Amino acid sequence: MVELALILPVIVLILFGVLEFGRIFYSYIVITHAAREGARAGAVGKTDAEIIARVRDSAPLPEADTNLHITRLEPNETARTPGVPLTVEVAYDVELVTPLFDSLLPNPVTLKSRATMRIE
Repeated sequence: MVELALILPVIVLILFGVLEFGRIFYSYIVITHAAREGARAGAVGKTDAEIIARVRDSAPLPEADTNLHITRLEPNETARTPGVPLTVEVAYDVELVTPLFDSLLPNPVTLKSRATMRIE
């Protein structure tokens, strides 16, 4: 019982750490995919509204309506010509579930991903 009482807090801390890391890493993979999808949509001639819709559709994250932001979309619609690189940058705020890590990590953790593709 004494050994369990000594080791149980460490095991619980490791378990919740793995769960939080998994949530953060999953969110990063999803926003990277969403930025890539948005850049591809822009590279084939879609409008800004269609690019933003494509990014939002490609990111099935909790609270994506409020926490998912397209922070950069360059160049603007009128300056897009074939051969010019198009950059889409996406940011997402991941709310931490475990209160144990509030002192170690900022809450929410802001993740950013950028994708650049040449306009066809």
